[in-house]
Amino acid sequence: MTQFIEGLDRQQRMLLPECLDDYVDENSPVRAIDAFIDLLDLAVLGFNAMPAATGRPGYHPGLLLRIYLYGYLNQIQSSRRLERECGRNLELVWLTGRLKPDFKTIADFRKDNGPAIRKVCQQFVALCRNMNLLDGDVVAIDGSRFKALNSKAKNYTRGKLRQKLGEIDKAIERYLGELDRADEVFEQTGTVLPEARMERTLRKLEHLQKEAVRYRSIEQRMDETGETRVSLSDPDARSMATTARMPRIVGYNVQTVVEANHHLIVAHQVTMLGFDRDALSMMAAAANDVMTTDQLTAIADKGYYKSEEIVASEEAGISVVVPKPMTSNAAARGQFDKADFTYDSDKDVYVCPAGKQLTYRFTGQQDGKAIRSYWSGACADCVIKDKCTASKERRVRRWEKEDVLERVQERLDADPAQLAVRSMTVEHPYGTIKSWMGATHFKMRRLKNVATEMSLHVLAYNMTRVMNLMGIPAMIAAMKA
Repeated sequence: MTQFIEGLDRQQRMLLPECLDDYVDENSPVRAIDAFIDLLDLAVLGFNAMPAATGRPGYHPGLLLRIYLYGYLNQIQSSRRLERECGRNLELVWLTGRLKPDFKTIADFRKDNGPAIRKVCQQFVALCRNMNLLDGDVVAIDGSRFKALNSKAKNYTRGKLRQKLGEIDKAIERYLGELDRADEVFEQTGTVLPEARMERTLRKLEHLQKEAVRYRSIEQRMDETGETRVSLSDPDARSMATTARMPRIVGYNVQTVVEANHHLIVAHQVTMLGFDRDALSMMAAAANDVMTTDQLTAIADKGYYKSEEIVASEEAGISVVVPKPMTSNAAARGQFDKADFTYDSDKDVYVCPAGKQLTYRFTGQQDGKAIRSYWSGACADCVIKDKCTASKERRVRRWEKEDVLERVQERLDADPAQLAVRSMTVEHPYGTIKSWMGATHFKMRRLKNVATEMSLHVLAYNMTRVMNLMGIPAMIAAMKA
């Protein structure tokens, strides 16, 4: 065995034993974790930093925060696993000073300090700003569905309940028919069906009746509370559409804003909405509060296209780039679309493909918006009328703030490559975090706890990005500067 590298004899005694610090390299992430937590004023952030006056002293919140941050950086989110790691992982032994909190203490800390933990995530984003990592002027916005700790089988809608109850009623009717036939055979021939079969039928009937009672109790709960969906394991989780391959999951919609230079997540929000169209201005404004630039550009996909949201973002001084979804069937019918009509702002008229002017007629209200209507009196004699409309005249409607939407479209037409920047920027963090989470995704229930868990994931992701960008010694030096 002399040809191989040999380790030390486990029984060998040393005159001067190594100290614990010697086992942790200067490039170890735990040194960055320790330096970051030391910078925080935990009491100001909302942690209970005062020890109990009587009884056994508790663990310092900084210690438990160090344990969680290390765990999420290393894909260890379970409190039981973290307890085990505290006793056998040299980096955690160094980080905790050989303390080993039990799993209940670790789990309760995350549950009881949600708002403070979310502020720690924001504090690291502010630290990145101070280190000049958020001085870009482009951010990308996107939403992704994350699975909750709630299976599809325990998520109900009124339609699903009606379907289940209908299936149960048919099954009960079928089994009752079997019992009636058994009675009829006994009366006519005196033959008794096998006892095992009768017992099996009766057990199935009993089970179906219990299931019917359970489903009707859920239906009654919907009637009393006005809910349209009920999730039994996680009441806040919602059934959401995803892709054609995975049509629906029960979970949450997580919105994120990622800056384009260093791919750091500058803002995030966990929502119960299965769509993105109401989140554009909220997320753009959150990013604008963090980034250092005065001319922020926010790029999003067509799922965020909503007129009011775009206008709100533009009025806040944020330039948005959002492609408009094609909702008209005019092209499929072989007719001209609204995009084929040119608006002349000086004359306040639309010019149709035949060169005629559609003049302003009146203003009406639609969904709370002032809509101006335009049409021409020359449609009846137009040679291409069949390609335009089947009505008496072609009418074009214009929102009073349509010029803002046209400016956004012009911005996209001038540089279509911006959409590629969005996908390259914002989708990578989602893939990374979901990979860290594993198949089950969230491990906590209820929106407030899920938001805390997501903040820990975002904090771990951002710390990893900064460590990769700067190196751990340089990062620690920058934090202390």
